Amino acid sequence: MLYARLIVMRLLKAVVVLFLIIIFNFVLIQLAPGDPAAILAGEAGATDQEFLRQLRERFGLDQPLYVQLWRYVSGIATLDFGWSYRQGMPVLDLILARLPATLLLTGTAFVLSLALGIVLGSMAAARVKKPSGSLIMALALIFYATPLFWVALMAVVLFSVYLGWLPAYGMVTVGAGHTGFALVLDVAKHLILPATTLALFFMAIYTRMTRASMLEASQQDYVKTARAKGLSPRVIQRRHILRNALLPIITLAGLQAGQMVGGAILTETVFAWPGIGRLMFEALQQRDYNLLLGIFFFSAALVIVFNIITDLVYRLADPRIKEAS
Repeated sequence: MLYARLIVMRLLKAVVVLFLIIIFNFVLIQLAPGDPAAILAGEAGATDQEFLRQLRERFGLDQPLYVQLWRYVSGIATLDFGWSYRQGMPVLDLILARLPATLLLTGTAFVLSLALGIVLGSMAAARVKKPSGSLIMALALIFYATPLFWVALMAVVLFSVYLGWLPAYGMVTVGAGHTGFALVLDVAKHLILPATTLALFFMAIYTRMTRASMLEASQQDYVKTARAKGLSPRVIQRRHILRNALLPIITLAGLQAGQMVGGAILTETVFAWPGIGRLMFEALQQRDYNLLLGIFFFSAALVIVFNIITDLVYRLADPRIKEAS
């Protein structure tokens, strides 16, 4: 009952937040330089004002700002995100076609970064005064400070160009015609480089956070009591220190999960991964504002969903936390 009430309250807040995000994004796009009608007319080789007027009238760009906003908001209420001027198809169809690829990439990178971050952070905390612990933290600092696009480019050069172990771009091998399990293996092979590249930065964050949280938890009274009882260091490390140190990591992971969608823009662009991050980059270059607004909406919705899931996991991890009245 408590979790049902929590979900309902979070969903009600999410509706308000999404509504404010819709308005903010719409106004922000309207303030951006560039006229979609002028760009389309220029590419068509027509520069007369009559043709521009017809384009603006066709796409509703000649209406006042409040009318355009009302049409956009009312359209979203019926899952109508408008028409992509450049792609020539509904925005919702474009996003739904690309969304699974982004969820696959970000989901894999999230699980990989969180698992490796917790393991490496635990090892660094257990070896705080040893060279191996310092080495782990040095590597975490390097991955944290290195730009994501540079790591992606170097990974392509090393593993695709020089060694030839992994494909450099795309989600599947073009023209291979794989089906069934062969298709799964092909997608997994293409996923290794972009998922690992995206995971390295966030893995560094989780490693540093895990180490700091475990060192702080190791100084608590319940850990001293466990040591006085004669429990083995491994049991203390796993049951008493790590379990309590995971709470701030869960909070951070929930926030970072939403940011991975934004981080996927660079990764998808470098590796030509057919997700919404690359679609956003293409829409920005083409001034496809309806498509940009739709991607912004789905990105915000994903962040809100991740936050709600984080709240639930946090309460499952620590039953002492109750919903505030």
